[in-house]
Amino acid sequence: MTNKVAIIGVGIEGFRSSIRELSYKEMVYQAAVKAYSDAQVNPRDDVDTFISCEEDFNMGTSITDEYAPDQIGGAQRPVHTITGDGIQGMAAAYMQIKTGMFDIAVVEAQSRASDILTHNQIQHFALDPLYVRQFDATHHTAAALEKQIYLKRSNTSEDAVAEVAVKNHNNALFNPNAAYGIKATKQDILQSKMIATPLRSGEVSESADGAVVIVLASEKGIGNRDVDPVWINGISYATNSPNFHTRDWQTAKYAELCAKKAYEMASITNPKSQIDVFEIDDTYAFKELQHLEALGIYESGEAGKALLNGELGRKGSNPVNTSGGTIGMGNGHDVNGLQRVAEVVHQLRGHAGKRQISGAKTGLAFSWRGVPTTAGAIAVLGGN
Repeated sequence: MTNKVAIIGVGIEGFRSSIRELSYKEMVYQAAVKAYSDAQVNPRDDVDTFISCEEDFNMGTSITDEYAPDQIGGAQRPVHTITGDGIQGMAAAYMQIKTGMFDIAVVEAQSRASDILTHNQIQHFALDPLYVRQFDATHHTAAALEKQIYLKRSNTSEDAVAEVAVKNHNNALFNPNAAYGIKATKQDILQSKMIATPLRSGEVSESADGAVVIVLASEKGIGNRDVDPVWINGISYATNSPNFHTRDWQTAKYAELCAKKAYEMASITNPKSQIDVFEIDDTYAFKELQHLEALGIYESGEAGKALLNGELGRKGSNPVNTSGGTIGMGNGHDVNGLQRVAEVVHQLRGHAGKRQISGAKTGLAFSWRGVPTTAGAIAVLGGN
């Protein structure tokens, strides 16, 4: 028996602009119950290790990991926190299982953005105190600078960036776990408020509350369970410099770095032809196009053209963000990666409903932690 690792359970609660009827613990509990039912596991008897992906600033709670074990069934059990994105947490679980010491692992990530009144100020606090904060530059200012560089370098049009937001808002209409499904038009996006030239409010994902719980297992851990495994064929993460004065502004280098390793693991030589469905970070609309190019799916300047030609739509040859992406589902910060993974799992299982891509056998999920980081994570998944 090989030591392959699969996703055998997925649970989602949310995503909505605000969840007030459930506490954040109850929200995660609901997602966990769904995941354990899907995976046919008992967290107290079957799970060997739990991983919680939390960031105190994003949760508005100090030492957030102290409050993680109860709702995932991990009280007095091995639980550790990854201060990072959900796919990074999946990578940690994957490596634990690959050691042979663990057979079943659980990864949890959540967003309770509606509990935070000053999220913009919190993001501002993450910026460099000496070279950036004193100029009162916000995280949106940094994104606007990067967008300007991307547009110029790739010769991508503003129309293409606007159409990313249109596509993803419209895709979200078919996703019951999406907070921002609307029938948007290009004019709606291009006429939205300018936040920091050339970045418009319609191109920025809005925060949302929600939680995702993922159950991973080795082949031994799957055993005789009647589950539909989705195999992790490649997984990786990478970070470039977070400092504005030392980072690479010309490309999403972090995406290039982690894609190279994941493709090697998954024996992917041509992602455009070997992968059927893509879930790509679109925290800002231009980022979807930039990431598609950095991941080697399109050459520089070609992603925007592909979008305008219909290739990236649900009925296109390379469907991207059928879930609605972060723009459509809502920005869940450190849970964004698990949003992307959950959609790929639904697609490969044939459970995506009206947004289902016929014959999807392989999928790619990619996440980015947002300004000021240059941290990305990727998972290449395959069905039976």
